[in-house]
Amino acid sequence: MLAELGMVVAFYKYQGTGNDFIMIDNRRGGFPKADNQLISFLCHRRFGVGADGLILLEEDNSSDFRMIYYNSDGKPGSMCGNGGRCIVAFAKFLGIITKKAEFKAVDGLHNATINDEIISLQMQDVAEIMPKPNCLFLDTGSPHHVQMVTGLDAYSVLEEGAKLRYGIYGEGGSNINFVEQTSENEFAVRTYERGVENETMSCGTGVTAVALGMHYWGNAKSEKVNISTKGGELSITFNKGSKGYENIWLHGPAKQVFKGTIEI
Repeated sequence: MLAELGMVVAFYKYQGTGNDFIMIDNRRGGFPKADNQLISFLCHRRFGVGADGLILLEEDNSSDFRMIYYNSDGKPGSMCGNGGRCIVAFAKFLGIITKKAEFKAVDGLHNATINDEIISLQMQDVAEIMPKPNCLFLDTGSPHHVQMVTGLDAYSVLEEGAKLRYGIYGEGGSNINFVEQTSENEFAVRTYERGVENETMSCGTGVTAVALGMHYWGNAKSEKVNISTKGGELSITFNKGSKGYENIWLHGPAKQVFKGTIEI
């Protein structure tokens, strides 16, 4: 099937705190984006390029560009925060934007700013946080389970994350975040991501969910929360309003790793 397509596709690899993505400029169309098997192949770390997800940059009539995101299983995904920051860096590389952007993603419009290597992405407002026994659930563009643990470094994220992802949230699933407080307004996070079905080095919507959840619980007193992931440091700023959490921004680095071509 792959050989029959006979196309050579130019791609770029980006990473945001270790969360890595294949980026493809699809403004002229032509990429077979309904081919989930192909996308899964490209994301495979042994047989393809290797990534946590694949992102297409496309034209949009009402904003700078459109972000089309796929999980590494080849299926269309919900919003990806680190992927959103990476596509902003990609759009700057392509000359579409300079210091700021407005783009459309699966959950609506997003604004972003660029300050050297730091990409700040505005996330959607969060009106509801649902407490559960020993955990919280909220949607920051993707669904997230937030649970505090001790001994995070040695925690069985893959095993315990899979249990919760399937056992509590069923077929649709949820991303699972395990959190340990390290100091005032600072937390360490490890995330099991649905669609990847494994732990990732970082998750942008996940650390956003953790920051809001920790403030909701009273573990964070500030409206700026610093998060340490396996792939690096991120910060989240927000305002707590009468209708929930507003003006939510995810801040962190995003870098181009390499570029190449692959025959599909």
